[in-house]
Amino acid sequence: MVYNSNGNDQQTDNGAVLRSGREILLQAFNWESHKHDWWRKLEKKVADIAKSGFTTAWLPPPTNSFAPEGYLPQNLYNLNSSYGSEQLLKALLEKMKQYKVRAMADIVINHRVGTTQGHGGMYNRYDGVPLSWDERAVTSCTGGLGNRSTGDNFNGVPNIDHTQHFVRKDITAWLQWLRKNVGFQDFRFDFARGYSPKYVKEYIEGAKPIFSVGEYWDSCNYNGHFLEYNQDSHRQRIVNWIDLTGQLSAAFDFTTKGILQEAVKGQFWRLRDPQGKPPGVLGWWPSRAVTFIDNHDTGSTQAHWPFPSDHIMEGYAYLLTHPGMPTVFYDHFYDWGNSIHEQIVKLIDIRKHQDIHSRSSIRIFEAQPNLYSAIIGEKVCMKIGDGSWCPAGKEWTLATSGHRYAVWQK
Repeated sequence: MVYNSNGNDQQTDNGAVLRSGREILLQAFNWESHKHDWWRKLEKKVADIAKSGFTTAWLPPPTNSFAPEGYLPQNLYNLNSSYGSEQLLKALLEKMKQYKVRAMADIVINHRVGTTQGHGGMYNRYDGVPLSWDERAVTSCTGGLGNRSTGDNFNGVPNIDHTQHFVRKDITAWLQWLRKNVGFQDFRFDFARGYSPKYVKEYIEGAKPIFSVGEYWDSCNYNGHFLEYNQDSHRQRIVNWIDLTGQLSAAFDFTTKGILQEAVKGQFWRLRDPQGKPPGVLGWWPSRAVTFIDNHDTGSTQAHWPFPSDHIMEGYAYLLTHPGMPTVFYDHFYDWGNSIHEQIVKLIDIRKHQDIHSRSSIRIFEAQPNLYSAIIGEKVCMKIGDGSWCPAGKEWTLATSGHRYAVWQK
C-alpha cells in the first residue's frame, strides 16, 4: 500500500493493486437501478459496503444515454443520467472516498449514438456536443467513413473507430477527466470484444486508473445445451485479450461463471481440469481473473445466462475462498435477504483474515458429481455440494457453513 503525505490510502502506482491481488468487488447496480434514484440510494449504502470489506464498487455508466441503463452514450461529458444528477454522483463519489471504497466507472467506448445525419443519411456525426467528431470516427462496417472495426460489431448503433488518432486522443482526455476531475479511480471496459485490446492498453497508460477490468464475453463451448468439460479455448481467448492489454487489465472470468453454474447442479467433476487445476481463467492467470456468478446481463431482469438461484451460496463459497479477485452482485447482497448478506460478509471476512489473495495456492482434493473440496493458501479448506467431507487434522476448525457448503480455517 502506498501512502501519500496527507495520509489517505491513495495508491499512486496503478500496478500496486494487481500485484497485491487483494481486491473484492461489488457490482453496485442491476438492470433496473435507473428507476430508483440510484446515486442517492447508493450513498446510503457506502458505510455498509466499506464495513463489509469491498475494495471497489463498480457503478453503472455515469454518462447521459439514449437507453436509461446507460449503454447508449452520446454526450460523454454530460453526467446527468437516469441514475441521478452530476451533483448526486459527485456526492456519492466523495462519500466513497471518505470510506476508502474505490469507484469503478463503466466505460462504454465501443459505440456512440450520433447527433446528426452525415454520409449515407446515417446518424454518424457528433455535431453540437463535446467530442464533435465527423463520420471518420465511425467504423465503415457501421455506416461511417472510418476504417473497419478492430473487433466485433455492436449492432444498431455507430461503432467508434479507435484506429483514428483524433478519436483516441479525445477518449484518453475524457478518461483522464473521469479520473482526475470527476473522482473515479477504476475502470470497467464494456463490450471489450468490440475493439482491439491494444487500445485498452493505450487508454490505461494515458488515464492511469488504479485498477481495470474488461468485459470480454463470448459463448462457452456447448454441445447443444450441454456444456463441454473442456473450456480451454474459451479461457484462452480471455487470456489473449488480457495479454494484449500489456497485462495492464484484468478480465471477468466468464469461463469460471459458465462452468460453476453447471457444476453446482451435481456436476462438480467439472471444477478440476485435466492438469488438476481450476478450469477457468483463475486456473491459468489468477492475478488477472475477476470472478463472479451473475451480473446485470446474465442475471437481474435480463437473465440471459443466470446462475441457479438456489445454489448461489455454493457459488460464493467457491469465489470467496479461491484465487482470483471475486465480485459480489448487488442483487444477491442487498435484495435476497439478510441471511444471504450475512453469509457473504462472513466469507469475505474469512478471506481477509486468512489473507487469501488472487495468487493464493490451491490444491483440489475432490471433484466428484456431488462434492468439491480444496485447500487454499494452506490455511483455508472448503467443500461444496451435498457429499460429506472434512479436512483431516486437529488444526482445522469450522469457520462457517451453510446450505451445501462449509469452510474451515487453521
